[in-house]
Amino acid sequence: MTARILVVDDVPANVKLLEVRLLAEYFEVVTAFSGADALETCENTKIDVVLLDVMMPDMDGFEVCRRLKSDPATQHIPVVMITALDQASDRVRGLEVGADDFLTKPVNDLQLMTRVKSLVRLKTLTDELRLRASTTRNIGIEELLSRRDAVIEAMPQVLLVDDRPSSSERIARMLRGRCNLSQAADAQAAFFQAAEGDFDCVIVSTGLADYDPLRLCSQLRTLDRTRFVPIMLLAGEGEDERLVRGLDLGVNDYLVRPIDQQELIARLGTQVKRKRYNDHLRASVAQTIEMAVTDGLTGLHNRRYLDSHLATLFDRARSRRRPLSLMIADIDRFKLINDTHGHDVGDDVLREFASRLRKNVRGIDLACRLGGEEFVVVMPDTDAEIAQKVGERIRLQIEQTPFAAGPDGAAITVTVSVGIAAMAHGADTVEAMVKRADIALYQAKNGGRNRVVAAAA
Repeated sequence: MTARILVVDDVPANVKLLEVRLLAEYFEVVTAFSGADALETCENTKIDVVLLDVMMPDMDGFEVCRRLKSDPATQHIPVVMITALDQASDRVRGLEVGADDFLTKPVNDLQLMTRVKSLVRLKTLTDELRLRASTTRNIGIEELLSRRDAVIEAMPQVLLVDDRPSSSERIARMLRGRCNLSQAADAQAAFFQAAEGDFDCVIVSTGLADYDPLRLCSQLRTLDRTRFVPIMLLAGEGEDERLVRGLDLGVNDYLVRPIDQQELIARLGTQVKRKRYNDHLRASVAQTIEMAVTDGLTGLHNRRYLDSHLATLFDRARSRRRPLSLMIADIDRFKLINDTHGHDVGDDVLREFASRLRKNVRGIDLACRLGGEEFVVVMPDTDAEIAQKVGERIRLQIEQTPFAAGPDGAAITVTVSVGIAAMAHGADTVEAMVKRADIALYQAKNGGRNRVVAAAA
């Protein structure tokens, strides 16, 4: 795993020490000796993680972190604050300004490296989501990032896994009013609870008596439903090796007992914020993909999806020696509807036509809007004779029931012409089949409209 790490400290010896450690792990290292230099570097260079000293002249680490996290261009960069300060209040302050972690000098090498690697993995995921969201949707990434605060307003759903009643009750008191807390004493039951629920974070005690807490964490990371749910460990003193292994397994954060309430709340808030932000990015990507293949007016698949999926259906039918038919339907004299009643009424007619089309085909059939008033239905496992019957059923359904359109629900008589083609044996192609259906549609139009014509095989 490689990444570019920015080390920020006003003491050159401290910078050199961290640089040597990171280079030994094959990270690329960039250095800065002041807060202003750090901000400039993050703005002009691709940085994956910032290791930031707190005690610096002119601009301390808290202010640097606050500025990084308030700038849409840099707020996704993980920040680890490193300082000699060891008070819980200092850690809380760092977390409140947006730091992703807070390590105390002298820094344990294993903890430092596992933290950095964990944050690099997170940054890689976030970068991929940001890239997809920004390149596949016609909105700026800044707009997406600006919604971050709105995304985290809902009360977090948290699962606490701890089999010691006194410890569990203490954590519950600390989090009262801060989240909706579910509690589980049995690790295996907790696994199913996490899988079935919709949690923003899972907190696991390392003191489980009858189950390895890291095995539970590993299981949560292998399940699709919980793969991206943050995991926090509550550990005892002297469990450094277990914490390092946990971070390697994908644990996001930890606290060492005795637990400070404010630090627990701050770290939990950081994990929830990050999780919901990435969830939002994933949802944006999924919505974008859906938008890319769906016609916005009718809700049917669009031509882009048809061009891709028709070839797949064609190849599958040929390899399995199964029939495949294609129908092209064109609303008759649609321009006259627009000219007479207006484009809003025309849109109503298109939506209603799509609805009727969808109701008259099977779930395995592919119904698409080709463009304008032209629609296509691809029918797997359907020969030309059956396809013609389906086309006739649709034609009758359109003709016999007037369309209620416009604000007054005026009844409009609509008819449709249909051309049908079936996949031919031998050297047939998708393009040739579509061409035959198009010619059949042309014949239906020239033959007086409101009719179904099937192309000769």
